Amino acid sequence: MTQSKRTRLIAGNWKMNNDVPAAKELAEALVEQVPASDAVEVVICPPTIDLACTSHKIAGSAIKLGAQNVYWEAKGAYTGETSCDMLKSVDATYCIIGHSERRDYFHETDEDINKKAKALMAAGITPISCCGESLEVREAGKHVEFVVDQIKKDTEGLEITDPSKYVVAYEPIWAIGTGKTATAADAQEVCGAIRATLVEVFGQETADGIRILYGGSAKPENIAGFLAEEDVDGALVGGASLVAESFAAMVEKAAE
Repeated sequence: MTQSKRTRLIAGNWKMNNDVPAAKELAEALVEQVPASDAVEVVICPPTIDLACTSHKIAGSAIKLGAQNVYWEAKGAYTGETSCDMLKSVDATYCIIGHSERRDYFHETDEDINKKAKALMAAGITPISCCGESLEVREAGKHVEFVVDQIKKDTEGLEITDPSKYVVAYEPIWAIGTGKTATAADAQEVCGAIRATLVEVFGQETADGIRILYGGSAKPENIAGFLAEEDVDGALVGGASLVAESFAAMVEKAAE
């Protein structure tokens, strides 16, 4: 399957930004400014506290709702966690897992991410499963090997019947919020290796249908270069997703 047969995906990760009034305001602006297109799918991932109000504001629009994290147990004494059913109750259809900030600050492991992916897929929520290397790993020339190892661990035992319902996001850690950006060729090198690993794990047909996003200081000025690469199917956007005009511009470029 060529890139043109995979629907592009632009996902906004708001991270720990926007209280409820600010979330409502941004959601309203996005509904007004983000173009609807069959060529690109749009997801916004606000903090948990904002999921319900954002869901209400984007209802009936082309924008879909995602969460930033989930716990793999259905319910119980897990203070501070959010279950798949809770996400479904606010109409969230996507969920970011394994973001480098979760791995780094909260010590999440590949085993944790694998459990979350399985729970989300069983619940009918599409994981956006993140992977990526540190500057130290890249400078050592081991970045491809490192990311491939993450992919193998994160997908272990997964069963994918619909490849559009599992998304990988490659985020070089050294390019997240630093102003540094991987080149389009850098992104393709790793995203191509991710695709090859997915072929190894799931077979050619399934792997060809799985979307791979690039994340890491992606913005309107550079997104076109990334999207021109064969194995880059969209972007996981951080800071630029907090500005309606910037995020809408990225969606417009993805729809071209």
